[in-house]
Amino acid sequence: MTSEALPIVLVPGLLCSARLFAEQLPALAALGPTTVADTTRDASMAEFAQRILADAPPRFALAGLSMGGYIAFEIVRRAPERVAKLALLDTSARADLPAQLARREELIALAQGSGLPAVVEQLFPLFVAPARRDDAALHALVHQMAAEVGPAAFARQEVAIASRPDSRRTLATIACPTLVLVGAEDLATPPELSAEIGDAIPAARRVVIPACGHLSTLERPQEVTAALVAWLGTT
Repeated sequence: MTSEALPIVLVPGLLCSARLFAEQLPALAALGPTTVADTTRDASMAEFAQRILADAPPRFALAGLSMGGYIAFEIVRRAPERVAKLALLDTSARADLPAQLARREELIALAQGSGLPAVVEQLFPLFVAPARRDDAALHALVHQMAAEVGPAAFARQEVAIASRPDSRRTLATIACPTLVLVGAEDLATPPELSAEIGDAIPAARRVVIPACGHLSTLERPQEVTAALVAWLGTT
């Protein structure tokens, strides 16, 4: 690794720990110093962005999945000069609709009353492609990540997501090389939402991963890693 290697910051999604990127880390770390952001301590997009920017190198490549994408939008708005490259995985530029806000409140209450395992059982069918719903190893991994996040951090994450701004108005201002990736069977943030992002960002490259749901880094790790390595090689 040379001193000129671009540092990489990865931002996990809702209820996800650093394990979300475990399959990508070896390949990415070979290209530059790679860190996974802590998304368990804050309760707004502004707080998430401030913490990540305070800890990050002066200039870096930024990749976020789902909630990580929402945070990435906030980081780019606050410090566009520091983000050399941007990857937006399985995410949306839109703010929540009323029904989505109500659902987040229900899930917070469920976590408080029945625990995070009950929340995971409700979310897992939305998080993975239909063919992976009976995948015991993937199911166990999502439960493990949720346990690592914990119920208090989950509630903070939901509050932050619920109050996030609509990012569509600023997409055209993103000037760095951008990867917009989505699983073809993503039910949580469907491909049309990624298409909306990719169409609006001038320097965007869109990638759709076949037979893949919302947790693309876990469901199709090799394909996602290849896309990220190609993205890091763009100029």
